[in-house]
Amino acid sequence: MTLNIELSEKAVKEIKHLLELKNLSEEYGVRVGVRGGGCSGYSYTLEFGRSAKDDVILEQDGVSIFTDPKSVLYLKGTTLEYTDGLQGKGFHFSNPNATQTCGCGESFSV
Repeated sequence: MTLNIELSEKAVKEIKHLLELKNLSEEYGVRVGVRGGGCSGYSYTLEFGRSAKDDVILEQDGVSIFTDPKSVLYLKGTTLEYTDGLQGKGFHFSNPNATQTCGCGESFSV
């Protein structure tokens, strides 16, 4: 099983900055996933951590990305972006599989 997710250049830079700021070792990376819930049916998860036993792992530009096998299908072709503009700062998932998203952009349906 292959994880097909991409990090934008800004996302890579911010993840590296946060890992360094938190003084986390090289075995840490960013864990992304999908869980049931949210106003549109599914919501994204994002946290720093280590890989788990059954994780699908991807390395991009020195950043490790981990996800559980069930989330792989929902994240196919997704880009994780980081924005720091006037509308606020934070990570944002751009998912081509989402047929509907909620107003806050944190949940979706397929």
